Amino acid sequence: MPEATTAGPTTTDLYEVTMALTYLREGMTGPATFSCFVRELPADRGFLVAAGVESALDFLSRFRVGPDDVEVFAEALHRPAAALAPLLGLRFTGEVRAVPEGRVVLAGEPLLEVTAPLPQAQVVETVVLNQLSHQTAVASKCARCVLAARGRPVVDFSLRRTHGTEAGFQAARLAALAGFAGTSNVAAAHAERLAAVGTMAHSFIEAFEDEDAAFTAFARTHPGPVTLLVDTYDVDSGVAAAARVLHALDRAEGSAVRLDSGDLAALAVRTRAMLDRAELPGVRIVASGGLDEFAVDDLVRSGAPIDVFAVGTRVGVSADAPYLDSAYKLVAYDGRPVMKLSAAKVTAPGRKQVFRHPGCHDVIGLAEEPVPAGGVPLLETLMRDGARRAPRAPLAKARARLAADLAQLPAAARTVRSPRPPSASVSAPLAALTTEVRRRIERAVLAPYGHPV
Repeated sequence: MPEATTAGPTTTDLYEVTMALTYLREGMTGPATFSCFVRELPADRGFLVAAGVESALDFLSRFRVGPDDVEVFAEALHRPAAALAPLLGLRFTGEVRAVPEGRVVLAGEPLLEVTAPLPQAQVVETVVLNQLSHQTAVASKCARCVLAARGRPVVDFSLRRTHGTEAGFQAARLAALAGFAGTSNVAAAHAERLAAVGTMAHSFIEAFEDEDAAFTAFARTHPGPVTLLVDTYDVDSGVAAAARVLHALDRAEGSAVRLDSGDLAALAVRTRAMLDRAELPGVRIVASGGLDEFAVDDLVRSGAPIDVFAVGTRVGVSADAPYLDSAYKLVAYDGRPVMKLSAAKVTAPGRKQVFRHPGCHDVIGLAEEPVPAGGVPLLETLMRDGARRAPRAPLAKARARLAADLAQLPAAARTVRSPRPPSASVSAPLAALTTEVRRRIERAVLAPYGHPV
């Protein structure tokens, strides 16, 4: 199976390298915990779907700074390679606790926590944050499409317009995690054991003298059910041609027609009527063309007789919310809890756990707190001593997690428009530690400069 990310040690922000080098020079190699979380949900999001964890674990498992990497760092810093020698051989030997892929998460909850010697935990930040942020955004968008479709199949057509082929592979995988029925991405379908789906382009129709010839040639080449694109010139003529060919070749069973533009709701009604009059009640209607969860929701609510939704660009890039307000912050170093006090970006100190109660009533607490009655801890130890504790989990397991979590998520959080996301509360021990660390920082750092304590 292809790696979900091909990133290596030099795929990083320069300041990760400068900080790690300084830590090594200063002998600051004590254990550090960094917490990755999303501060606030994007607009029109009632929840997020944890994703990207498997890619992050892949990256950490093989992370090792070699001589070529040191040369690249030296070039970037305009320094001799010898000056960066402390970085040579650096690898990840730490622990990762994370929310397994497919679980629903809320704002402020740690998706993942890394505990490792400080230089190691610092230098891996960029890729870990990149993978979790991108994949969580796309997985959440895909899950909303499935909810909007209300049981009708959704398929992924996003590859041609995702931000790179690696992102396209991830989008296909995340769509399957969310419950999509298939993908047009052949490589992803092969690697992840997904259903490969596809029809034809308008160029195929245009290459023939007429639609009858195009549909006949396609059906003769491909045995079994076929999906015929009927709106290249005119929907009525396209549906009529598809009906003639399907009857002539006795290929109606399992076949479909696809609508790709225009008023899809009205066209679907007209297409369904034409197919029924042609005695083709079993021929399905597939809709595509700029769809996302908002468009799918509108079509379903309108009663449009669409059987399958093919979503692409807007879902593969999470167009309405293409990024998350995510962060990877130091919360403890060498036994000392730490926190950030910057305006609007305050962080809570200490290693954490999220305790989920029925209905997604979550409590963010400290990792060492006992599990409260009725609560289930979300973060699991997935890596120890730099090695995975178990092989990569199958997609089916992540899909089952998501289905179970969505079932207990409040209905108001699952709606496509104007959802009301639940808010996680903070445990008493975490609140007390936050107050204690804040006061310690104020006394040590702010008081000498005249700030009130």
